[in-house]
Amino acid sequence: MKVEARLFDVTTSFFFLSAIIYGIWAQEPVGTVGLILSGGLSMIIGSYFHFVARRLERRPEDNPDAEISDGAGEIGFFSAGSYWPVALAASGGVAALALAFWQVWLLVIGLALVLMAVAGLIFEYHTRPNETD
Repeated sequence: MKVEARLFDVTTSFFFLSAIIYGIWAQEPVGTVGLILSGGLSMIIGSYFHFVARRLERRPEDNPDAEISDGAGEIGFFSAGSYWPVALAASGGVAALALAFWQVWLLVIGLALVLMAVAGLIFEYHTRPNETD
C-alpha cells in the first residue's frame, strides 16, 4: 500500500502547487477553490493508504527488489459473472430519472430498487450457517 500512498502524495502535492500557481496567475477564486478541494480529497485517500500500509504486511509491490514469483499464488476471490451491478445501475437510473422530473412516487420505487440491488450484490455469495441438531 505504500506505492499507492506515494502516488496520492504526489497527486496531493500537484493539486496544492497548482492551486497556488493558479491562484496567483489567474486571480480566479472558483478554480483555486476547486484545486484546493481536489488536493484535500486526494490527501484524504493518501492518508487512508498510509494508515492501512502501517497495519498490513509488506507486499511484493512495496519491495523494489521483489521478483515476479514473489507475487505468485492466490490473489483473492473475484466473481465470474454477476447481474447485480446491471440491476444496480438500472435502479440508480430510475432513481435519477425520478429526481430529474421530481416524481416522488417513482423516487420511492427507485430507492427501493436500489436498496434491493445493493442487498443482492452484498449477499450474492452468502450462505446459511450449517445447522447442527
